[in-house]
Amino acid sequence: MGELSNRSGVPVPTIKFYVREGLLPAGQLTSPNQASYDSGHERRLRLIRALLDVGGLSLAAIGEVLRAIEDPAQPVHEVLGVAAKRLTPPQRDEPGPELEDAREEVAELLERRGWRAEAHGPAGESLAEVIVALRRAGHGGFVELLDDYAAAAEPVARADLDYVGRRVAREDLVESVVVGTVLGEAMFGALRRLAHADASARVYDGDGAGGPGGDAAEGYVGQG
Repeated sequence: MGELSNRSGVPVPTIKFYVREGLLPAGQLTSPNQASYDSGHERRLRLIRALLDVGGLSLAAIGEVLRAIEDPAQPVHEVLGVAAKRLTPPQRDEPGPELEDAREEVAELLERRGWRAEAHGPAGESLAEVIVALRRAGHGGFVELLDDYAAAAEPVARADLDYVGRRVAREDLVESVVVGTVLGEAMFGALRRLAHADASARVYDGDGAGGPGGDAAEGYVGQG
C-alpha cells in the first residue's frame, strides 16, 4: 500500500478509507501483512480523485458511478450517462408555469436538432432553468440564440467524444468524461470570453472604443 501511495500520490490513510468504504478493491494478499496492488488499483484511485476533486461528487455518488462501472451488463453509453448525470447540479427552481414553458422549449430544441437526449434529464433541466433565469433578468431575447449555441455545441461534443474514445478501460472512459465535462466547460468558457474580446474589438474598434488590447475589449470579457 505504501508503494501504491507513492505511485498515486494518495496518502495511505486515504487509501485505507477507500478500501473500507468499498470504493477501492483490497489488494491481493501475498503474506499475512502484505498485499499486492496493481495498475488497476492506480486507475481506480485516479478515477476516485477525479470524481471527488474535479467533479465535486459525494462519496455516495462516487459509489454509484463505480457500481455502474463494475456491472458488466451496463453498456458503456449507460455508464457514461451515470457519470454525466451525477455531474449536473440538482434542480434549483420550483416547478411553475415559467419552468414548464422552458421545458417545452428544450424539448422542441432537441426535436428540431434530432438530438438523442432526454429533455427532462439533468442537462435538460439545467437548460430550462437558464431560460427561466434569462427571462427573469429581462434578457428573454437571448433565448433566440438557442439554436446558434446548439450548433456550436455539436462539434465540441464530437471533439469531446473523440478524446474519450481514445481510452480503452471503462474507468479511463469515465475519468475522461468527468474531467472533460468539468474542466472542458471551463476551457470552453474561457475561449468564449477570448472570442468575445476579439469580436468586440473588431466590431467597435472603428469608433474609438479600443483595439484588440484595449479597455473596451477587456471590459467585455469581464462581463461575459
